[in-house]
This record gives sequence, C-alpha cells and structure tokens, in this order.
Amino acid sequence: MMQESRIEQVLHQVFRYAEREGYSGYNKFDALNSPFLEKLSLNSKWLRLVFIQAIMRSPCNPRPLLGVPKSINPKGMALFSMGYLSEYRRTGSYEMRERAVYCLDWLYKNAVKGAHGLGWGYNFDWQSTLFFAPRYSPNAIVTVFCGEAFVKAFEILGDEEYLYVAEMAARFLCHDLPHLHDTRNELCIGYVPFPVKSIVLNITASAGTQVAKVASLRNDPVLQREARRMIAFVAGRRTDYFAWYYTYPAENSYIVHDNYHTGGVVDALRDYEVYSGDDSFRDVYENGLAYYARELFLPDGAPKHMNNSIYPLDIHGSAQGIISFSKAACWKRDYLELADTIARWAIDNMFDEEGGFFYYQKGRYLTRRFTLMRWCNAWMSKALSDLLMAHRLLE
Repeated sequence: MMQESRIEQVLHQVFRYAEREGYSGYNKFDALNSPFLEKLSLNSKWLRLVFIQAIMRSPCNPRPLLGVPKSINPKGMALFSMGYLSEYRRTGSYEMRERAVYCLDWLYKNAVKGAHGLGWGYNFDWQSTLFFAPRYSPNAIVTVFCGEAFVKAFEILGDEEYLYVAEMAARFLCHDLPHLHDTRNELCIGYVPFPVKSIVLNITASAGTQVAKVASLRNDPVLQREARRMIAFVAGRRTDYFAWYYTYPAENSYIVHDNYHTGGVVDALRDYEVYSGDDSFRDVYENGLAYYARELFLPDGAPKHMNNSIYPLDIHGSAQGIISFSKAACWKRDYLELADTIARWAIDNMFDEEGGFFYYQKGRYLTRRFTLMRWCNAWMSKALSDLLMAHRLLE
C-alpha cells in the first residue's frame, strides 16, 4: 500500500500547480482555439476533425506554436472543486474550503441558461464524428460533473443555494436535451441540446446518477422515475460479459470498451443505488466492475487504453480507476488495494515532481511529458482526494 502521506503530498503539489496557473491550461480537444486552425478549417467537419486529431495525437505539444491560448475548462473547475471539498471534509482545512468555494462561484457565474435549467459546456469548439458543438455551448457530460460538484458542496457545506444549482442542472439534463429513446421504462438523452443520431451510453448513465442525487435530496418522485429510466436503459445495453460499447449501436464508433468510459458507467450504477436505494442493478454493477478491473488494467496498475489494446497509457484512465475502485472499496474492501496500485503506478510513471503536474500519456516508446489541466491534473486531484477519503473511511 502506498503511504497516505505520499498521496497527500502529490495531491497538494497538483493543487498548487493549478492555483499558480489560475486553473488555466491546454485541453485535449482545443485545437480549434488556434485562430490559424479555426480559419483553415473552412467550417468543414472533416478539416476540423483532422486538426483536432492531429494536435491530440502529436508526440509533443504544438499548441503554443499554433497560438492556442490557455483557458479555464468548466469540467476541470468542477473536478478541482470536488477534490478540494473531499480534502476539506477529510482535514477540516479552511484553505481547502475557500478554494472549493472559489471554483464553485466561477462555475455558477459561467453557467448557461437553458429553457428549463442550467448547463455548462467545453471552452473550445468541438467537432466529433457525431456533431459539432460551439465553444461553451452546454452539453450533458460537462453539466453532469458541474451538477455533481454542487451536490457535493451542498452535502459538505450545507448551503441550500448549491442544491438549487444542482437541481437546475438535473432539470437541464431531463428537459433541455433531446430524448433519443423514450419508453415507459427506459430513457436515453442526447449529448447536446440539438438533434443527434448516435447514442453515447456513458452520457445517459452519468446523467441518471446526477438526477438520482437531486431526486433523493429533494425527495422528488418525478426526478427519481426519470433517473431510474436512464439507468435501466444503460444497464439493458450491456454485453453478455458485462461491458459497454461507447455508442449504441456499437458500429457508430471505433471505440470498443475503453478505460475511462467503462469506469464512468460502473460508477453511475453504484452511485445510483447509493442515492436511490434501488438495488435492481446491483448484479450489473458488480459484474461490470469486475470486468473493468480484469480487462482494463495491467497487473502493475497501468491503465490499458481499451480492452483490445494497451497503448497509449492515459492518465485519465489512471484517475478513473482510482475513483472507481475507491468507491467500490466501501462495498468490497479488496478494491482499495487496487486503487492504491493504480495510484502508485501513476505517481511513479506519470508525475513530474519538479513541476507538480501529471503527464498526458505514455506510449510504447514515447511519453507525452506535457500536461493538460483538466485531462491530467483536475482528474487526478479528484482521484487522489477520493483515495485519501476512502482510506479515512475504512480505517
């Protein structure tokens, strides 16, 4: 087991790095923030995809040369706030509380009003194979994480205003996004608030959990019913070996069973049960978690890219594994050892001691030794704070 003092030391180095940078940094998909590439894309879907993929896959970081500015990512601010809140809960540190409040205030000021609720989006123009989303246009996944941050803030700090914001996020998820599948027992929502054809499974799973949290705290049976329909849809689209493709149908994406999206789905199943008290999907969770541990990590704790490929080893996969198995440890203590193993690998292989930040990816022959604020550091701050809290709860 890695010493808790070492985990705490690294966590606070990451916090200090983010604070020095004003939480501003580069992002995995921010190529179109370059004024040159934005103009050269000529509003073409395929040119946008080429530029984004080229920058994302580059062995170095060409963003400074292309004029991509550092900027603050709303999802990153949500993750940092949750890391600070966990540390405040664990240590009682006034500084951690104030830092969390700072991040939450920023999130509230930068929320986007929808017809029924509040949403958040990425700080860059984002072209996927499925859709194009303009900079800061709200989407499901960013709103889920921002809403989760406000739920956690309410639970730890007790301010009703935080619960109100979380509720508005839940209403955005339920009512401001298209319903791609809507039956009496199942509901699937779209990624963005405009028509899309493909279903992204982890989106509906995460949204269902966020809605379930608000439903529980507000004692709202309507929201609870919506949450259950979302979780039922995702649980019903598992494979016979308890894994999930990125999209449904599977052929709509090249992604098979990747690391961090799989972890996100199993976390959603676990958190849904915790907040709703509905254990209907316990078997799906247990078997999905076992698949995640068995097929998407190497024995030394390195995060596989997908079930059928090892490289690149991505720091986001490390963070997701630490979070998922820290949560699972409260149900089955053996998973805490796995979370420790993953954290040890990440710190030993992906942490820059002098800079206080985590690297992006490790390939078979090359490590991308630059950092992305949200993708690398915000995620690892939440992961390490969750791991420390799991140790505290299980002492």
